[in-house]
Amino acid sequence: MQSKVLLIYTGGTIGMNRNPQTGALEPFDFEHLLLNVPELTQFDMLIDTYQFAPPIDSSDMSPRLWTDLSHVIADHYDDYDGFVVLHGTDTMAYTASALSYMMENLTKPIIFTGSQLPIGQLRTDGKENLITSIEIAAAKDDDGCARVPEVGIYFNGHLLRGNRTTKQSADEFNAFESFNYPHLVDAGVNITYHRERILQPDWQRPLKPHFRLDNNVIIFSLFPGIREDLIRHIIHTPNLKAIVMRTFGSGNAPQSPWLLSALKEGTRNGKVIVNISQCMQGCVEMNRYDTGYHLQEAGVVSGHDSTVESAVTKLMFLQSHFDDPDMIRQKMNQSIRGEITV
Repeated sequence: MQSKVLLIYTGGTIGMNRNPQTGALEPFDFEHLLLNVPELTQFDMLIDTYQFAPPIDSSDMSPRLWTDLSHVIADHYDDYDGFVVLHGTDTMAYTASALSYMMENLTKPIIFTGSQLPIGQLRTDGKENLITSIEIAAAKDDDGCARVPEVGIYFNGHLLRGNRTTKQSADEFNAFESFNYPHLVDAGVNITYHRERILQPDWQRPLKPHFRLDNNVIIFSLFPGIREDLIRHIIHTPNLKAIVMRTFGSGNAPQSPWLLSALKEGTRNGKVIVNISQCMQGCVEMNRYDTGYHLQEAGVVSGHDSTVESAVTKLMFLQSHFDDPDMIRQKMNQSIRGEITV
């Protein structure tokens, strides 16, 4: 039976053209993108397309648009074997993380990809990214099950778990990396699927999509000289429910009494404060140094080896489902979509 893939164009560099007057990149009609990749006609599968209108610059991505994307996939879920989402690179890791939480018990691939150069340019990386993403999205094992039943980001020969991925370069074709989790798929002359690294769902259960997110969350990074009045202002922000606090090294922070007092006050008032390392690689270990231990005493919870993108979107997801801050803290210490190592 012929495989069917839905190609969803949200926007991004891959579908842009250069304005001859201004030299700026502008989105163009999705059909033009397909004309620039005639190789797609060589696939022995049906490829349908869906376009967001107007195309979205990824800097303008929002939880509302994540919900729209979730609806598109959920509405067409039974009709296709896999989905490829073309997306701008700047916020791709946020969108992939959010979709991983919103698509519970996913049994089909949702592969995000894009490019650093527009598809119409001679040296574009978009063609290979798109062609291989479609092949992975359609791939099945001998039992007819999807080889990669999870949300991934494909770029430059590698498929990465979506909620483990961060954009690492604005200029290189190797734009993304999952520093704390190995690649799910490596594509060279052959495509190698690392089955032992890929999530395995309950194949008998249906997809359970979620469409609600609560974005009452903020990120702040600690740095030498950070001001008490600004931190207290954040802590006292009305309606704020959660803070992703980017700390030093393995989860360390200054031992200033005012900082610990402010964090303790925030926790006492029901705010969830999650400790994420500013390092690209490694894990928060709050028992390793005395400074981490004091954060624990203030009620701060470990983000383990989570990316910032994943922690923020996970909090949005959990806050839309649970009113109890203690329940959210408990869930932040559990891996619900393969997002952390515990």
